[in-house]
Amino acid sequence: MDHNGQLVSEADVITGPTLVYFGYSYCPDVCPLDNARNAEAVDLLKAKGLDVRPVFVSVDPDRDTRAVMGEFVSYMHPDMIGLTGTADQIKAAAKAYKVYYRKVTEEEHYLVDHSTFTYLMAPEHGFLEFYKRAQTPQEVAQSVACYASKL
Repeated sequence: MDHNGQLVSEADVITGPTLVYFGYSYCPDVCPLDNARNAEAVDLLKAKGLDVRPVFVSVDPDRDTRAVMGEFVSYMHPDMIGLTGTADQIKAAAKAYKVYYRKVTEEEHYLVDHSTFTYLMAPEHGFLEFYKRAQTPQEVAQSVACYASKL
């Protein structure tokens, strides 16, 4: 489900080059930084005339409601799509992308351990590339532009 309350499929979300990141809105450090990096890369690409969509998929369905995801993505980028769902829906999406995640504790203010790759996806091509945390917005934008020029 997207942050506007619409049930969506991968085909609905990935309509062009798309940067997909799995994480959670209550993450104290990694997720905000990675999503900000992706948002900056999208802006760099837009300045070059390339339309790339940033997507943030929650791995924390207990806290990341549609409203929470909507607020989070509105802070990150005006074009970012936030996705959440049931525990089974998130498990299926994470499995499809080979994403690791695990709730660390059952306490009220728990953390979720998760992989931190950003995936470059494109319709009719699927997975094209992944980006690690250490890569800069400029490096991501340069790589995405190279792939986008071949699509």
